[in-house]
Amino acid sequence: MNRYSALAWASIAAGLAFLFVVPLLPVSLPYFFYMMFWITMACAFNIIYGFVGYLPFGYVMFYGVGTYVTAVLWSRFHVPIPAAILASGCIGTALALAVAPTLRLRGIYFAIVNFAMAMVLRILVANLPFEWSGGSFGITLSRAYRPLTSYYFMLGLMVLSGLTVLWVSRSRLGVALRCIRDDAAAASVLGINVPVNRLKAWMIAAAIPSVAGGIEAWFTAIVDPATSFNMMVTAKTIVYAMFGGLGTVIGPVFGAVFMYGLDDFIWGRFPVLNLLVLGLMIVFLILFMPRGIAGTALRKWPRLRQVVK
Repeated sequence: MNRYSALAWASIAAGLAFLFVVPLLPVSLPYFFYMMFWITMACAFNIIYGFVGYLPFGYVMFYGVGTYVTAVLWSRFHVPIPAAILASGCIGTALALAVAPTLRLRGIYFAIVNFAMAMVLRILVANLPFEWSGGSFGITLSRAYRPLTSYYFMLGLMVLSGLTVLWVSRSRLGVALRCIRDDAAAASVLGINVPVNRLKAWMIAAAIPSVAGGIEAWFTAIVDPATSFNMMVTAKTIVYAMFGGLGTVIGPVFGAVFMYGLDDFIWGRFPVLNLLVLGLMIVFLILFMPRGIAGTALRKWPRLRQVVK
């Protein structure tokens, strides 16, 4: 382990220790909860886009399914919240498996179809019987409201998502996924099972936001179609992950922390400019930093490869 790696691991340990004691400090609990939420979402998105090259514009559908599965199981079937959250991850993975045939598409075709599926799912949920989904008003989980417990659940999920990305990056699966991203036909010739490896990444990338949605529903204690299937969830996930650097381990984490802090600062002081800044950041990233912060740093200082990747 070189000094850069040691410094990175020490910084991560210090950050996790700080997040663990946040509830004891005179700081905003929701701020740090949502910072961990966006880190989790960015890490999960990195698996399917950063490593495989598939851009799911409808990525919010997994988060939305997670919120509703948790809310419905708890409110209608009296399932304990932790079990309901676990079930939301299973249902999200099953949904990913159900829509897996769309992985045969590439580029903008996959992105558009994925976006359409998210919109269809939102309409279906909003039009379910009121006794099930609460219609357009949604479901309230006020009796299950446990902000402190849900905070630590999100902390655990964030750590798990980060370790998952680290494992994927350094495993044979990660090598296979990068080959598929660069040239699927060549990867197939080399003996890589493209459909199976691609499906593994897709299911992992779906399970994490589904569980995150369940935990977030527990934290806010309210679920409704407009919020659960808001396309801004996808947009922010993409921007946060891209800013840090897709295809790297540490990039999406850094991007989520920095961009969420900037987003919160602007939203609190200049709410009208929030979307403008988000749009400008997208243009800036595409034109000047397509590899993100981590990718650009790696290109300039190759020694950071052990830290970034």
